[in-house]
Amino acid sequence: MTTIITCTAVLALVAATIVAAKYVPQVAVYVPVIALALALALQKYTASFSAFFVITFSKIYDLGDRIRIGNIKGDVRHIGLLHTTLEEVGEDEKLGGELTGRLLYVPNLVILDQPVLNYSKDYSTGLEAISSDYMFDEVRIPITTDSNVERASLLLESILKSQDEVYVKQAGQVFQDGYPRFLDEAMSGPRVLVFVEPQHIWIKGKFVAPLESRNDLRSSILLQFIKEAAASSDIKLA
Repeated sequence: MTTIITCTAVLALVAATIVAAKYVPQVAVYVPVIALALALALQKYTASFSAFFVITFSKIYDLGDRIRIGNIKGDVRHIGLLHTTLEEVGEDEKLGGELTGRLLYVPNLVILDQPVLNYSKDYSTGLEAISSDYMFDEVRIPITTDSNVERASLLLESILKSQDEVYVKQAGQVFQDGYPRFLDEAMSGPRVLVFVEPQHIWIKGKFVAPLESRNDLRSSILLQFIKEAAASSDIKLA
């Protein structure tokens, strides 16, 4: 509302200046100066207004999408002419993903010079941009260097497939032949990768989950791994 009032006042000032210049020639000298000042004052509003059409027609994000713009992360609740309203989401990638209860009002012009990460969209196997309520996420587990890495990897692979199997099937049914590329990777590519560091070894597993419940699934996977690793003599958490 404040923005609308400001723009209305500026337009009224411009109109008044033009009318005054018509009847008072001396005022005409100041018209270019006033026009330049107004152009500078309104450039951010103009950029945000233009960005609204970029967002609308390019489908960078839609209502309900979870996005990150720079260091801002949230769920899109409203796309206005000048700003986008987000419900803020926790920043931490491991334990984040939960709504904080705060609203963020982001000027649309930000998307013109900031990368936008959309968690709710992906490319289909046909390379068409599609919306998706599912995403690839990961768990990272540190184990000691004297652990049986192969056995730990197989254990995590088994847990991942048992835990997210239902979501992989659901996502496949939703998208059918045009499913997102990450589903293709989930069904055909390796799910567990190993990284070696001097102090410990990381095993990283990728899983498919609904966007809203990925934290719950991650916790369930970790708890099952910890429980089964505790029963094994050659898998030790670092």
